[in-house]
Amino acid sequence: MFREIGLIILFAAIIAALGLVPRIDFPFLGGVPITAQSMGVTLAGVLIGARNGALAAAVFLVAVAFGMPLLAGGRGGLDVFTGPTAGFLIGFVPAAYITGVLFGALRWGVFLAALFAAFIGGYVVLNMIGIPVLAWVTDKSMREAVGVAAGLLPGGIIKAFGTAIIAYLLAGMNFGRN
Repeated sequence: MFREIGLIILFAAIIAALGLVPRIDFPFLGGVPITAQSMGVTLAGVLIGARNGALAAAVFLVAVAFGMPLLAGGRGGLDVFTGPTAGFLIGFVPAAYITGVLFGALRWGVFLAALFAAFIGGYVVLNMIGIPVLAWVTDKSMREAVGVAAGLLPGGIIKAFGTAIIAYLLAGMNFGRN
């Protein structure tokens, strides 16, 4: 139990640490930056499992909600949950969970399973939640919000590959996936 708690806290800290990687802002993304933090979410799902990965994402979001400036660019507080990124942030928990479930279910080898799971969790799931919230918060049409998601695709692919590479390199370690 203490080991699981430690891993949850460790991966919440990894998600936070990835906020130190400078965010990339493009005007056509409607206020949604490209950040490395969603890769931390998928790493949590792959390396410590669906439940613990989701808990790590939740711990991270609670810290952000309490005002800790852990998001890329030093953002934090309740305001971030009312802006254009709100749905993407809320999506961290199900993204980690789905990533972990898929990775645990796929028998394609570590690299391919992690690549697929990280892309589905870190791009598809985040956008399924982020797009409608983005459209609602910013008064964009769903078509415009989908256009934003299309602009996030290259970053999603790169982060899925990053997760897969790290998972492959750490494949011999037992992080307590469940």
